[in-house]
Amino acid sequence: MLDLNNETNINFNHSILEKISLFLSQRDIELILTDNEGIKELNLTYRSKDNATDVLSFPFDDMGIIGGNLPLGSVVINIEMAKKISEELEHPLESEIALLFIHGSLHLLGYDHEKDNGEHRLKEKELMGLFNLPKSLIDRNECK
Repeated sequence: MLDLNNETNINFNHSILEKISLFLSQRDIELILTDNEGIKELNLTYRSKDNATDVLSFPFDDMGIIGGNLPLGSVVINIEMAKKISEELEHPLESEIALLFIHGSLHLLGYDHEKDNGEHRLKEKELMGLFNLPKSLIDRNECK
């Protein structure tokens, strides 16, 4: 299940995010939508990087607890950046948010494009096709 916390004034149809969340995990995923300043503060506090970014992931450490419905973790999306990118690439904001949500959720599931052998990228491509989304985040960054 998706637990949405929208700290912005931007409204959008988030039904695709519910579908993606259920497809990826039976555990709850918290989605926080924030702005440049909010994500910059989180990036500095938790990653010692003093800049805004598009998406951050914070996995929940279950400490070996078995049973119950412990959340998978939190995905934080910078809506200002998502809106700018969606306008530049001429696709709907919902699609950009879905791409970022998939990227962040895969991190919660243990995928790491900075360390793996392309598994994160391949899983993103698979999900882009399943949910009829535009080019993945990693694919776009590889083209730069």
